[in-house]
Amino acid sequence: MSRILVIDDERAIRNTLKDVLEYEKHEVDLAEDGAKGIELYTANSYDIVLCDIKMAKMDGIEVLEKLMEHYSNTPVIMISGHGNIETAVEAIKKGAYDFLEKPLDLNRLLITIRNAIDKSSLITQTQVLKKKVSRMYEIVGESDAVMRMKEMIDRVAPTEARVLITGSNGTGKELVAHQIHEKSNRSKGPFVEVNCAAIPSELIESELFGHEKGSFTSAIKQRIGKFEQANDGTLFLDEIGDMSLSAQAKVLRALQENKITRVGSDKDIHVNVRVIAATNKNIKYEIENNHFREDLYHRISVILIHVPDLNDRAEDIPLLASHFNTIICNEYGMSRKILGDDAVRELQKIKWTGNIREFRNVLERLIILCPTEISAKDVLAYARPVSGSNS
Repeated sequence: MSRILVIDDERAIRNTLKDVLEYEKHEVDLAEDGAKGIELYTANSYDIVLCDIKMAKMDGIEVLEKLMEHYSNTPVIMISGHGNIETAVEAIKKGAYDFLEKPLDLNRLLITIRNAIDKSSLITQTQVLKKKVSRMYEIVGESDAVMRMKEMIDRVAPTEARVLITGSNGTGKELVAHQIHEKSNRSKGPFVEVNCAAIPSELIESELFGHEKGSFTSAIKQRIGKFEQANDGTLFLDEIGDMSLSAQAKVLRALQENKITRVGSDKDIHVNVRVIAATNKNIKYEIENNHFREDLYHRISVILIHVPDLNDRAEDIPLLASHFNTIICNEYGMSRKILGDDAVRELQKIKWTGNIREFRNVLERLIILCPTEISAKDVLAYARPVSGSNS
């Protein structure tokens, strides 16, 4: 059952729609003009709005504009007895879900409403999933190093500047990339990630730029590359320091000209992509040893953001422990474990060579193996590496 607002200055039509929709188990409110409709919508929550176009005081297009300005996720179905193509096109351009002519075909109306409800449901589910994803990529910490990093993200994200993220393995460089994307003007566009270290050098160009059918032995069909997939969004080149020199040359061209060429083609394809790169390598050293192009480095490093090692921000461990305790227990469907202060202090003593990635794994191990409360004794038993080299 959905809640529907009907805005129409003809009483007979309002009442007919109310009868039909209530018979279909919907809850219906009526408004005799646009101003009343806006008033009702502001005071209540509706899943769908049916709005006439020709009305006194405030016409339907004005109502649509006001609703789209503040409640753009609500499907608005416009109805009119004076329909023409120009009016319909204008309504759709301004955000209407659909346009129906009077006299209304009730079957079409009900199908349109059902489709609008499905769309609304999908939008809600997408928003919920986006919130979950945002929580997955939350940067946890209040140390000076983390606060400086968060401040840099906030300042850089709304711009189009390319960013190079540096830091050791497991520090969470991908979290920084996701945060920049989520806080940017491209947040509604795609976020496409490529792990340059995980793709063989002979395949990296096809992965990034795509290929045409028959361009090489195993190219049995056309492939769209990551640059095209990330159009109007963000492309995250993780571990870019491991990219081959030939691929680096093509990436440099793509950044300079905003164009790419698929493998096996001579046709240029325009792309609108913001590139964020990350590496755990010393790029200056790689340049000196002719493993990385200096001109590409200058293209991708307009802004440099360094992600500190966990050992350099041990004061964040209590917050991280609480954060992962909640996440991991939720994943396993168990009650949140109690982390004793002595256990947290022991965690702070450990030298985390694997950084956040290792820390999360240790927390997961403790949560699985320990009873209701995790103590310092448990940390000593399960968390320290076998070598015993921590101190």
